[in-house]
Amino acid sequence: METRLAVIGIIVEDLAVTDHINNLLHDYGSYIVGRMGVPYRQRGVSVISVIVDAPTAVISALTGKLGQLGGVSAKALYAPATQSHES
Repeated sequence: METRLAVIGIIVEDLAVTDHINNLLHDYGSYIVGRMGVPYRQRGVSVISVIVDAPTAVISALTGKLGQLGGVSAKALYAPATQSHES
């Protein structure tokens, strides 16, 4: 199955949902290459970037589930499509 490399940017305005976010990221852990979270205390938000290597449908599903959480914004940025690669 062809995979794509993407970065999912997540802005968390309601810190009460962080457990839900972590559970979702755990569920998709096999696709996650790395993640970084930065609390931005002056604004009262957290910013998380998640690098994934997954089929487009999986990236869309994860991004959609994250975005459905109250107080959370999530968008995916895809790397340009390349020729198939060996895993």
